[in-house]
Amino acid sequence: MRLFRLCILWLLVGIAATAAEVKIRSTKDGSEQPALLEIPPSAESKGDHAPVPLVVHLHSWSADYKSSNLMGEVERSAQDLGWVFLSPNFRGPSKQPEACGSDLATSDVLDAVHYAQSVAKIDPHRIYIVGGSGGGYMALLLAARYPKEWAAISAWVPISDLAAWHDSAKAAGSRYDVFLEQCFGGPPAAAASEYKRRSPLSQLGAAKGIPISIHVGIHDGHKGAVPVSHSLRAFNELANANGHAGRMLSEADIDVITKQEKIPEHLLKEPLLPGEGNRFPTLFHRTAGPVSITIFEGGHATDFPTAMKWLAAQGAR
Repeated sequence: MRLFRLCILWLLVGIAATAAEVKIRSTKDGSEQPALLEIPPSAESKGDHAPVPLVVHLHSWSADYKSSNLMGEVERSAQDLGWVFLSPNFRGPSKQPEACGSDLATSDVLDAVHYAQSVAKIDPHRIYIVGGSGGGYMALLLAARYPKEWAAISAWVPISDLAAWHDSAKAAGSRYDVFLEQCFGGPPAAAASEYKRRSPLSQLGAAKGIPISIHVGIHDGHKGAVPVSHSLRAFNELANANGHAGRMLSEADIDVITKQEKIPEHLLKEPLLPGEGNRFPTLFHRTAGPVSITIFEGGHATDFPTAMKWLAAQGAR
């Protein structure tokens, strides 16, 4: 009987902790856009409690707001921390012009944040972003487009240059080039300016001052769809924007890491952060002011519990 009651209690707790689906009206086109939102008791609009942080989970390239791989890890971490959890749709899988980093898509994320702020007690100085793959791409793009909104960003295995990704995907036969052409109406040669406009790499200079942690698996691009170079070049742009050009990785080192799947010997001398509890062993770590790059032993993968621990350690904006 006691075991039965415990099981019922666990079930009820699980149900109570499940994020609710909400509809949010777009300020761009008036359409209703879905999102998942979970508000802990400590953030309910009624009461005298202090506002709590908000974590915005960004879904991967081919997923949506409720189907993204390992999203539950972010939600459970938010529950443990007592944070508000938000997973916006931003026009769903990136296979159509309205998605794929469009003005509509980035505006949808900001609309979702503002909606969450209207129904929960959220600390406006502690709004965090986490995402992997296409979610990491969107995280970097949002850092550049709305730099004053975010207290810190954790981006895993992100895409930073859409034209370069189109070409590598086509060469690898991964079909992401086909999805990109569905977004842009053709290859980069036919829509070069739009590929560039929606690529974080061309505008990360605007993200100066934001704590941004980028993680990438050394085998990505070989065992995975996004070459490591996307993360390394994004780090370089951010390092330069924050006045730490001397911390940028050389093109020769990027070439070795990307093509040979190894860390150059002279980079192995750099200190590593303690990795207790991390899912993947760290091979290389470098900081440049508020930004960092971590290369781990793995492919196209995420470790959202580690991401959430890092976000929780960051201060207010």
